[in-house]
Amino acid sequence: MSSLPKCPACSSEYTYEDGAMYVCPECAHEWPKAAAEDPEEDGHEAGREFRDANGNVLEDGDSVTVIKDLKVKGSSLVVKVGTKVRNIRLVDGDHDIDCKIDGIGAMKLKSAFVKKS
Repeated sequence: MSSLPKCPACSSEYTYEDGAMYVCPECAHEWPKAAAEDPEEDGHEAGREFRDANGNVLEDGDSVTVIKDLKVKGSSLVVKVGTKVRNIRLVDGDHDIDCKIDGIGAMKLKSAFVKKS
C-alpha cells in the first residue's frame, strides 16, 4: 500500500511524487510535499479561523444573526435581516456555514453576512 497522502482536492488515492510536489492524476491538482499534512477530522483545515462580519471567531454549534437581506438562489424566498440561525456547522469553501433556517430549510451562508449572537 502506498504511503503517499490522498489528494486534498478530490480525495483520490492515486497521487504520485513529481520532484518536490505531489500530483493527482484524476483532477490534476498539485501541492508541495511540505504542505502534505492531513486536515483535521472535523472537516476544516487545521488552524483556519472562521470570523463573522464583526471579526468574532465562529465555532461549530454557535448561533448567528443574519445582517443583510439574502436572496435564496433559484427561489423567490428571502432570508430577512435579523433572522437567527442556531447550531451552525463550519465547512471549507466559499460559503463556509452550513445551517438550517426555519421556514426555508438547509442553506449555506457566507460568514461575512452574519454576526455572532
